[in-house]
Amino acid sequence: MKKTLLLAITLLLAGCINIAQGQLTTVPDGGNKKASVSEQIGLVNVTIEYHRPAVKGREGKIWNTPIAHYGLADLGFGTSTAAPWRAGANENTTISFSDNVKIEGKDLSAGTYGFHIILGETDNTLIFSKVSNSWGSFYYDPAEDTLRVTVKSQPLEKSVEWLKYEFINQTDNSATIALMWEKRMIPFKIEVDVHKIQMASFRNELRTKPGFKWESFVQAANYCLQNNIETEQALIWADQAITARFVGQKNFQTLSTKAAVLSKLNRQAEAKALMDEAIPMGNMIELHQYGRRLIAMKQPQDALKVFKTNYDKNPNQFTTNVGLGRAYSAVADYKKALTYMQAALAQAPDELNKNSVETMIKKLEEGKDVN
Repeated sequence: MKKTLLLAITLLLAGCINIAQGQLTTVPDGGNKKASVSEQIGLVNVTIEYHRPAVKGREGKIWNTPIAHYGLADLGFGTSTAAPWRAGANENTTISFSDNVKIEGKDLSAGTYGFHIILGETDNTLIFSKVSNSWGSFYYDPAEDTLRVTVKSQPLEKSVEWLKYEFINQTDNSATIALMWEKRMIPFKIEVDVHKIQMASFRNELRTKPGFKWESFVQAANYCLQNNIETEQALIWADQAITARFVGQKNFQTLSTKAAVLSKLNRQAEAKALMDEAIPMGNMIELHQYGRRLIAMKQPQDALKVFKTNYDKNPNQFTTNVGLGRAYSAVADYKKALTYMQAALAQAPDELNKNSVETMIKKLEEGKDVN
């Protein structure tokens, strides 16, 4: 009787322990590793959360088997009788986008999606489901699909033991996400509209704390100029940098930014008038950089005037000597250019600048432009 009672108590305690274990966080089943990978494309954050199964000596027995089945299958659990592969292990593999993107050329809105794949020998259908909190694909419902795209598998020379996702082939506005496992890779391309998202971000931020600084309006306007987009909007921002209540300031940077936008809009007379007002406000570095920009724009005579103004304000400085050396070189007066470059050589603040000036002196002695 005592032995029977002891056995009953032992079994009851074992059952209680199992129930308790089911409510605690433990290592994922089957030794699958929980992982995430995230990168930014432009301003868009892309994050994949997944579980990583291992090959575990099953080379050649992964694809088109119950481990990673082809097509749709009844997995014997849950509500789905035609389930795709879960693209990982355990819970839903999920992929999140902080802004709108294109997947293989098709639009997908910002959000978090459950990620599944209908595998094939070469062609694979990628599924982005609006449901992202299920277990595996046991509850997959095609009515919940947000997007499907088809991509081709690629062979890998070296076996990948643990399933992984990597960002490859990155550009300024795109990246390829590659699922790699065993000797197979399934890649798909993500693209973002960098300029559209950046401009929307500027419009939003300029209504918050950054909008209390004229520098922010200059930055936004210059972004438009550098990327040759929305010039009329750039003009609004450039003007706000000068005239916005409490924020705006008249200084070299604000005036020269607006002048550059006006020049882009072929309003040259207005641009010149603004620069005539801006130049006396410029410090040594600002004027030097503006002069360099004029040389790059093939306006050597205008550059020479700016460099002369800078020299008059800051005589016999390393920067202003180099500036006049460049300016006279740009107008092919190499003799005068040499005079200023030799003066700059004696003032070089470090070895790097000294070497740069020596290189320019050598060019001038050979009758070559240093710009």
